[in-house]
Amino acid sequence: VGFTSMSASSEPIEVVEFLNDLYTLFDNIISNYDVYKGENLNHCHAQVVSGLPIRNGKKHCTEIASMALEMLDAVKSFRIHHRPDEVLQLRIGVHTGPVVAGVVGLKMPRYCLFGDTVNTASRMESNGEALKIHLSPECRDYLEPTGQYIIEERGLVRMKGKGDIR
Repeated sequence: VGFTSMSASSEPIEVVEFLNDLYTLFDNIISNYDVYKGENLNHCHAQVVSGLPIRNGKKHCTEIASMALEMLDAVKSFRIHHRPDEVLQLRIGVHTGPVVAGVVGLKMPRYCLFGDTVNTASRMESNGEALKIHLSPECRDYLEPTGQYIIEERGLVRMKGKGDIR
C-alpha cells in the first residue's frame, strides 16, 4: 500500500535497496513452506502458489495461509531504511482453484500462472485492507476444518467481475 507514491518521492537507489531488503525477507520466509514464487505481476504485487508444479493435495491452502501469517508478522517490524518512521502496509489475498501453468517465452522463459483463480486472488489482495489477509470463501472452506486458524468475517465486498464476495 502506497508503494507508487513512496517510489515517486524516493531516489531510485533507495527504491532498489528497499525492494531488495523486502524480497530478501520474503524469500527467506517462502523457503520455509511448500510454495513456489511466481512471476511478479507488477512492481508492488508478488505471486506465490502452492500445489504447483508438484501437487500437494489439500496442503496448499495451509501452506499459503501459514506463510501469509508469517509475512504479515515480519512486515510489522520491517524498517524501510530511507524512511525509518514508516511502517510497511502489506495486503494479502488468498484464493484456491484451478489454474493453467506453463513456461512461456524463449529469450527469458518464465513459469507463469493464468486463469480466473489467479485473477480472483489478485482481486482479494487489491480489495483488501492493509495488514490483513483476505481469504476467498473457497479458501476459508479449506482452512476452517483444520482448526489451525482464527478466521474473522469482513462482510460482503464488491469485486470487479465477481460481484459481492463474503
